[in-house]
Amino acid sequence: MTISATFSTPTRRKTALIVGAGIGGLSLGIRLQSLGFDTTILERLDGPGGRAYQKRTEDGYVFDMGPTVITVPHFIEELFALERDHAALTTPDYPPHTLSGERVREGDSGGPRTREYVNLVPILPFYRIVFDDATFFDYDGDPASTREQIARLAPEDLEGYERFHRDAQAIFERGFLELGYTHFGDLPTMLRVVPDLLKLDAVRTLFSFTSRYFSSDKLRQVFSFETLLIGGNPLSVPAIYAMIHFVEKTWGVHYAMGGTGALVQGFVRKFRELGGAVRYGAGVEEILVENGRGGPVRAPVGPRVARGVRLENGEELRADIVVSNGDWANTYLKRVPAAARLVNSDLRVKAAPQSMGLLVIYFGFRDDGRPLELRHHNILLGPRYEALLREIFGQKVLGKDFSQYLHVPTLTDPALAPAGHHAAYTLVPVPHNGSGIDWSVEGPKLTERVLDYLEERGFIPDLRARLTHFEYVTPDYFAQTLDSYLGNAFGPEPVLAQSAFFRPHNRSEDVRGLYLVGAGAQPGAGTPSVMMSAKMTARLIAEDFGIHPDLLGTAADD
Repeated sequence: MTISATFSTPTRRKTALIVGAGIGGLSLGIRLQSLGFDTTILERLDGPGGRAYQKRTEDGYVFDMGPTVITVPHFIEELFALERDHAALTTPDYPPHTLSGERVREGDSGGPRTREYVNLVPILPFYRIVFDDATFFDYDGDPASTREQIARLAPEDLEGYERFHRDAQAIFERGFLELGYTHFGDLPTMLRVVPDLLKLDAVRTLFSFTSRYFSSDKLRQVFSFETLLIGGNPLSVPAIYAMIHFVEKTWGVHYAMGGTGALVQGFVRKFRELGGAVRYGAGVEEILVENGRGGPVRAPVGPRVARGVRLENGEELRADIVVSNGDWANTYLKRVPAAARLVNSDLRVKAAPQSMGLLVIYFGFRDDGRPLELRHHNILLGPRYEALLREIFGQKVLGKDFSQYLHVPTLTDPALAPAGHHAAYTLVPVPHNGSGIDWSVEGPKLTERVLDYLEERGFIPDLRARLTHFEYVTPDYFAQTLDSYLGNAFGPEPVLAQSAFFRPHNRSEDVRGLYLVGAGAQPGAGTPSVMMSAKMTARLIAEDFGIHPDLLGTAADD
């Protein structure tokens, strides 16, 4: 059932400040405008996107700096369909038509409202996964095609795939369709679902779970690597993440023509059409917290209330609520006074394991007429899998080899590069800055090794001679430019002890009127998850402000 609320003309509209114009912040901004708030998004960079920032170079290249894999297009359609002061508070999270099993395989894959803002197209295969011996697996989510690929690589595992498919589907149906939008704000909510998770065997590690079904090392990698794209180590994330396989299988993998940055710009346009404001170059230095009587917080006692923010230029802005779309750890460590924090204390925040870092190389090269034996998304696996993951996440050292995700969007969208050229980036998981690695020394060395690998293995023949643009970022970029604690790339590491109730809460436990959204909050990292996070946080805000069909106008009136 869908319940809509249209808000009455306000005597004073409630106001909101969102710190960060990432996909989570923009998605929530759109939702808050639909709930009757006047929302301003504050972004310290010179443009929107956050981790999804898009860079345009003087020599004609366009690079998405971060996310490139788009799934669950109806989440996007839902955002573009929202209207000012007209919130559908209980719209189905998964409308029946989106679960029909019919997936768009060619043409335009966006919904009717999405097409007004951005052009989404399906990507097939989803990924080409290339092993160290040059064999590969083209994964497109089609069961028949998947079985053919398995029969070619490891026919002995065909029966295991049938069992994996059945059990991963059960995890998807319970963990994503039924529980995906659950905000685990208290322990009883968590405890109620534990028996189901145990029954589904969803709490063991993903790699261990996958190994039950496949004897082939290659197939164990194929069906576990995807958590690396959201910052999770397959050796330690819970098997609940097997649902990613079914998320992609159900709705496909998509691309926004013009890059993910085009989707971000579509969100900015929609937000502004609904009356929202965005300020760039507006870094937030402090979230202003007062005690219940309006005075400053000096001791960790009594009610603590968010009243606004202080910008880096000293300007103070007041609002009824403040939402952080920034890094969870640095939100509390840097921007919320220590005296206002009991749950999210320095000790707790600093002890939380963070996701890995990344080295990302952005490069352009001439198309010399030879076809590339690559696809839009490519996973290039090194000779070691488990040992390499232990070095990155556990020992926090640079290994003798590496694996990488190579993105070549100009195979789909030539407009991202000058005529006769390709734009690409390759992403290498590395330890975060808790490792103590000096990236000014090790960054150049690793980039050289990666370029050598791409050229010598024949992925891009004569790459160095064809290079026309080259730059890279390390965990230092995430730490300094994106203000990410320890240079992590995806927020808190999604281990079992930092999932569901144990992941940072979208409603602050310490400060009334302070909320979180995005990769660091529930449910986690990844473009669909941060859009889900926005809807979850919007529902909490609606609950806190009494926005219900029988209380029209409550959010906007005094």
